[in-house]
Amino acid sequence: MRTAPPDYASAALLSDLVPAAALGLGAGEILDTGVRERAARLGLDAEVRVAVVVLVDGMGARLLRDRAAHAPFLRGLLPDAGALSAGFPSTTANSLSSLGTGLLPGSHGVMGYRLLDPDRDVVFNQLTWDPEVDPEQWVPDATLFERLGDAGVDVVSLGEPKFAGRGLNQASLRGGRFRGSQTLSERVDHAREEIRRPGRRLVYLYWGNLDKTGHVHGVDSWEWLEELEHLDDRLAALAQALPADAELLITADHGMVDVPHDSRIDLAETPELRAGVRAIGGEPRAVHVYAQPGAAAEVRAAYRSVLGERALVLTRDDAIGRGFFGPVRPVNRARIGDLVVVCDAGVGIVDSEHDSPAALALLGHHGGITERELEIPLLRARG
Repeated sequence: MRTAPPDYASAALLSDLVPAAALGLGAGEILDTGVRERAARLGLDAEVRVAVVVLVDGMGARLLRDRAAHAPFLRGLLPDAGALSAGFPSTTANSLSSLGTGLLPGSHGVMGYRLLDPDRDVVFNQLTWDPEVDPEQWVPDATLFERLGDAGVDVVSLGEPKFAGRGLNQASLRGGRFRGSQTLSERVDHAREEIRRPGRRLVYLYWGNLDKTGHVHGVDSWEWLEELEHLDDRLAALAQALPADAELLITADHGMVDVPHDSRIDLAETPELRAGVRAIGGEPRAVHVYAQPGAAAEVRAAYRSVLGERALVLTRDDAIGRGFFGPVRPVNRARIGDLVVVCDAGVGIVDSEHDSPAALALLGHHGGITERELEIPLLRARG
């Protein structure tokens, strides 16, 4: 079982990608010295007029290499590809916040799928959001998109209309223009229109169906391969439309592993894991356990006893001290569980009493620290 956190000090990170694009667009002045130095290590081409950043939800680097026979365009980029780390937890809300702010998880504060709002003592979903939470207070730093706009770069985000100006998009990806679309073909058409317009521009395109397919059918399914083939075809069309002064950067937010139903721990069937617990956050492979006052030690002992070698059970202080979230701002500490439970490969923790039937039926999961979840690709194409 892997017990080490992501290597935030020396590995190339997803949080470095938009800063690297900013350097290529001639907008390095928006970056602090340390961020600029990290971004320069990615070695992206300089002096581009347009940078297109495509984030494919769930397309882990190892998954892509294993299934490269089904993706001829992406396969052609693999010989020169780099690898990035998604950070912990390896989940969409955390990764999109790292991408949009250039910060590590402990700094931007979106450290899981579901997190505690300490002011209200309520756990809420970081993707679907809670109307009682002000996104710009939850993630108060200026985003990279806002800073690029202030530097004269036109920023346009391409995504689902329902996410425009709300929730996580407003928290971590605010700034610039937004163009909504439902299909990947529409989204690629919007990107092709944007790269033909004059002026310096960052185009950000998000696509989530590969992740959805993996969750429902598993990453070893023919449905996942079919979605990968469709994605490959559309990204090839986007690359063919690139002008000479544009660069296409393709990455992901995390990988995925299949978690068989019979290897999951169900809290509803394991009462000793519910004793002393007031709330559960995170996700099946990276759980935040919020203990009742004074019960944290007993809860930790129960989780370690029941889970044994199947999971790494850390106290909040252990997780912070070992660097799982990078440096954690004091204001963000209480969002982290009293325990952080990181599951081994093939293991997940669910709660059949409170989780929806749809959530319980999912086969593919992520959030942990295996390489199949943490490692994401960095693929590049020039016009």
